[in-house]
Amino acid sequence: MFVFVCAGCGTELTTPLSQVALPVHARQKYGNGVQLPVLMEAGTFAVDPDPWGGPWRTWEELEPGEAEARGIYAPVRALSDRAPGAGVIAPGDVRGTRLMPERLGGACCGLDGGDGPNMACEGCGLPVATRIDDCSLWQAVRLDAEAVRRLPVDGGRAASSSSSSSWAELVAQGERTPPFEAIATWGGQLGTSHYWSWSPRLEAAAGHALAHLLVASEGQPVEVPDGLTADAFRPALAALLPAGAPERRAVLAGPGQPPPDTGVDILLVPVHPRTGQAWAPAHPPGSVHLVPLPLGVWLWLVSPRPDPPVPASGHLPLWVLRDDPLPPLPRGPLRADRGTFQHTLVRLPAVRSPWLRTILENLTHGAWLRLF
Repeated sequence: MFVFVCAGCGTELTTPLSQVALPVHARQKYGNGVQLPVLMEAGTFAVDPDPWGGPWRTWEELEPGEAEARGIYAPVRALSDRAPGAGVIAPGDVRGTRLMPERLGGACCGLDGGDGPNMACEGCGLPVATRIDDCSLWQAVRLDAEAVRRLPVDGGRAASSSSSSSWAELVAQGERTPPFEAIATWGGQLGTSHYWSWSPRLEAAAGHALAHLLVASEGQPVEVPDGLTADAFRPALAALLPAGAPERRAVLAGPGQPPPDTGVDILLVPVHPRTGQAWAPAHPPGSVHLVPLPLGVWLWLVSPRPDPPVPASGHLPLWVLRDDPLPPLPRGPLRADRGTFQHTLVRLPAVRSPWLRTILENLTHGAWLRLF
């Protein structure tokens, strides 16, 4: 367990927190006018390895080799010039800070951090964090890596060792990510409302995994399992990869699943929610590629929950008020999140291959635009 303190005066800025992996949807911008929930679970923090927020520099302003030194292997519109390593926490875990009124502008429905850090230490006034709660953004507080320090608290060693659950324990807990959910919106004439949609978490996970799938494909068609896995990846893979070449086979693999056979080229595996490490088989069949999926998404793909029961026969009298409507469905097909896909792909060295660069350059053009 750790607390974050102000680097200027030592004021405690958070409750005791345990470290977890940064969610793949941390940088997702979802929809328009949408109220997304809190990014991090209470009592946890994650470290973002990439810089975030202004000031920004365009791709043309970077020095030769600078982008690759930062782990970016293809052009992007702009890169943050802030220090990497911000601690990302839930807003309710903040202590000892105040909002800075002069840095709250420029957003739509809330705070987007466009003016830089907007939270100051109550002890000395040093800008220490950025509160984010604008529409279409996950709610979070980002602790400035250069303005805070992380200190262990009493009993931190024992807590951290017990927090790293085994794969068997995680699977037994069975915390699946449902594939669709109600999305809240900022109200119009009728006030706050909602609509039913594919889960933003699932769309971000699909974008992240799709980038890895393309790299693992090595430019050949990829066969994926039927069901929701096919819904998530098959349309994009069919459009982005050539037809006619020998197919590479991808399967779901992980703790509690049968060992993959020798005819498998790609394994869709879960990522440990605390360590961020992808599961790997003890004896992988040949040279396989691992494609990471958030644990909750992976659990649903390998063991989806059945639909709610419905009457098998007969009907209710017309005068009886029904209380068992069919579950609502999303408005359209499942699509991978474009922003997450791009953010992931440019950070994979294989994107320097001409065919992957072509995909990256054409993301917002023509038929490919409808894939995301």
